[in-house]
Amino acid sequence: MNKALLAVLVAGAATLAFAQTPSKVGIINIQQAIIATKDGQKAAGELQTKFDPKKKQLEAMQGSIAALQQELAKGSNTMAEAKRTQITRDIDQKTKELQRASEDAQAEFEQEQNKLLNDLGGKLMVVIDKYARDNAYSLILDVSSPQTPVLFAANGVEITKEIVDLYDKNSPASLPPAPKPAVTPAPKPAATKPPAAAKP
Repeated sequence: MNKALLAVLVAGAATLAFAQTPSKVGIINIQQAIIATKDGQKAAGELQTKFDPKKKQLEAMQGSIAALQQELAKGSNTMAEAKRTQITRDIDQKTKELQRASEDAQAEFEQEQNKLLNDLGGKLMVVIDKYARDNAYSLILDVSSPQTPVLFAANGVEITKEIVDLYDKNSPASLPPAPKPAVTPAPKPAATKPPAAAKP
């Protein structure tokens, strides 16, 4: 048989086989899915509550600097040189302290946030794996990652909502509380008669 004809037949057979078994592809925004779950919303709220005191502390430090700057601006023409120098030094010192505190708070917040994303992300991956197997997906891409840019996606291929709904449906926090076992009262001990007094 002619080699060119054989190559055409092989290519045609491969194309037909691919057409008969199409690959099913889906896309998901993992970060959006994590935040959209009930567990994610609860964890985000707890994280916000935890860092509220730090946020208020930074705002207070910023307010103190703004007050000094305003004082310096008002008395720029009448204030003594020594006083003006002292306020300028205080502003510089407080600005450095604010910058360090902001960087520390940001680093701590990001560390806690990454821990949250990793924890819930691992649980979400179990749901995605089951969903992909049950619905015969060949490939699911995370569009929230810059390493997997998606230039085009047809309508109906995004499964973010489906995964969130499935996660919430099977999450322990979403399940009704288990009924408490009935507590049966302990049997009362039988009354014992006092021993009869000996007759004289």
